[in-house]
Amino acid sequence: MKKKNAAELRISLPSEKDIKKIKRNPIVFVLDEILDTYNIGSLFRLADAIAARKMYLCGEMEYPPSTRIHKAAVGTENWVPWEKRDSSIEVITELKNNKYQIIAIEQDPKSVSYKNLKLDFPVALVLGHESRGISGKILQMADMIVELPMLGINKSFNVWGSAAVVSYKILENLN
Repeated sequence: MKKKNAAELRISLPSEKDIKKIKRNPIVFVLDEILDTYNIGSLFRLADAIAARKMYLCGEMEYPPSTRIHKAAVGTENWVPWEKRDSSIEVITELKNNKYQIIAIEQDPKSVSYKNLKLDFPVALVLGHESRGISGKILQMADMIVELPMLGINKSFNVWGSAAVVSYKILENLN
C-alpha cells in the first residue's frame, strides 16, 4: 500500500478493505481518560506508525469525530481501529482474559525502567490522564509498570512521548 503524506491523510477515508491490508502488530493502546485532544490525536498517529492492532478510548474523554483530534492525528484516526468504551477496568479485564500482557506507563514506586521491559506478546499499553495519572486500581491490574527516567528539572514526560518511547522499545523485541 502506498504511504500517504499528511495532506493526503487529512482527506483520506479508507474502506474496511484498506484498513485490513495493514499488517498489525500485537500491541493495543488503552487510553484512560486522556484530557488533551492533542495527545489523543498524537496517540492515533503513533498507533498508526507502529501498526497497533487497536486503540481503546475509555471513560470521560473526547473521541472522533473531533476537529481537534483530527488536527493532531492528521487523519490517522480513520486508519487505526479504535473503540470507545466506558471503563478502562472492563477493557483491561477483557484483554487479560485474552492473554494480553498489561503494561502501564506511569511513575510509581513499583515501576521499572522502560529499558527493562520483559515482554510476553500480545501487549496492551495503558496510558493515563495527564494530571491524575493511572488509578491505583488499574495499576494493580497491570502485569508491569514502566517509566522513563527524568534527568532534568521536569518531573514527567508528555503522555504520547512516553508512549512513543515505550512502543518503539516494544517493537525492538518483536523481531
